[in-house]
Amino acid sequence: MATILEQCKVQPSPDTITEVTLPLVHFDITWLYFHPVHRLLFFDFPCSKAYFLDTIVPRLKQSLSLTLKHFLPLAGNIVHPIDSGRPMSRYAVGDSVSLTIAEYDKDFDQLTGNHPRVADEFYACVPQLPPASISNDSVIFPVLSLQVTLFPEHGMCFGFINHHAIGDASTIVRFVKAWASVTKFDGDAKLIDDKSLPFYERTGVEDSEGLDSLYWDLLKKSRPVESPPLTFPLNKVRATFIITRDDIQKLKNFVLAKRPNMAHLTVFTVVCAHVWVCLVKSRAEEVGEDEPEYFGFAADCRARLSPSLPSNYFGNCLAFVKAESTHGELKGNDGFLIAAILIGEAIRKTVYNEKGILDGAENWPFEFGNLIGKWLFGVAGSPRFDLYDTDYGWGRPKKFESVSIDGDGSMSLCKSRDFEGGLEIGMSRPKIEMDSFASIFIETLENL
Repeated sequence: MATILEQCKVQPSPDTITEVTLPLVHFDITWLYFHPVHRLLFFDFPCSKAYFLDTIVPRLKQSLSLTLKHFLPLAGNIVHPIDSGRPMSRYAVGDSVSLTIAEYDKDFDQLTGNHPRVADEFYACVPQLPPASISNDSVIFPVLSLQVTLFPEHGMCFGFINHHAIGDASTIVRFVKAWASVTKFDGDAKLIDDKSLPFYERTGVEDSEGLDSLYWDLLKKSRPVESPPLTFPLNKVRATFIITRDDIQKLKNFVLAKRPNMAHLTVFTVVCAHVWVCLVKSRAEEVGEDEPEYFGFAADCRARLSPSLPSNYFGNCLAFVKAESTHGELKGNDGFLIAAILIGEAIRKTVYNEKGILDGAENWPFEFGNLIGKWLFGVAGSPRFDLYDTDYGWGRPKKFESVSIDGDGSMSLCKSRDFEGGLEIGMSRPKIEMDSFASIFIETLENL
């Protein structure tokens, strides 16, 4: 376990306006009961405990306060009405973000490697969201907590946990990078000059089918809940797999040789198809040949709505995309080709739908609700968001870990730190499955 050195609350800088409320739209309501999202950034920065506490921590607190001035909803709460009204994000004066300062004596180089590592050992660096509070008419959910953990004379780990309903990866990554910029440049001038401040206007969010009301009517039938805590030991290991630009091109060439006119043949398509098939082949459980297998992921809608939203729109703005096959098809000799075709076609039907990306969105809650308990594999993160260019003033991160995949069986996907044009794939599986997956993953690429 980590040693807690300090626990504090950091408020936005004192010149902050008094209150901000934002209605949760259908994009946000979807995630109200989803588990919190955990991210870890490890920095290779050897320093003493004294320097960490006397210099780094005060600087981080100051820069965090200034950054929160521009990201007020992250210092606030989600207000979930019990009987009437719709959920909202609300910041009021006095609201704050929980910041934990800790020290951990585990092997820094071990945790930041790519090889299989015990999943449980990362949780000492993961902050906890404060518990929800209940009033007569609503439940109040904190939305963000942070932790900075020192590995004495080796490095630091920044831990982030957020309620998904407050924002998607685009929103949270913007906050992480904004905090880094304010820390590195001793102020928010660059943040303002780069026009990277969040856009909060909600009136322009497309809702031609009345999705706000539809989604809320579905969810309000259930009582507001907090996600149950993970039970340790998880009995899983975490490993990172690097797929290079050359590997990706080989995957593309394989598909092109058999399907020259395949729709939407992209890096994302072939990498996800490769991982999906390797996972299916490595699964330890006995699965029938006709058993359905699903691959699900989210696509950013900001630029595809009518009217479109700016890239710095604060909140969630995601469409659900789903591909379906059978266990037997994916395990067969043509499994990779089938997976690539199905994922590409799913993207074409949803993301490039002539009727708009929200065509059929009224059915998304039912479609994905029906997948509970099925063989569903998904993606956390996106190569579009490069956390490896986050710099608080001591260089790029040594390692990024998406801890959330321990609980939902997804893979994480991000740009490679060290290989231009490559990707990092994070996996969390029982050890026997991970060993099998690694063998199949590597062997398949070598034999293309």
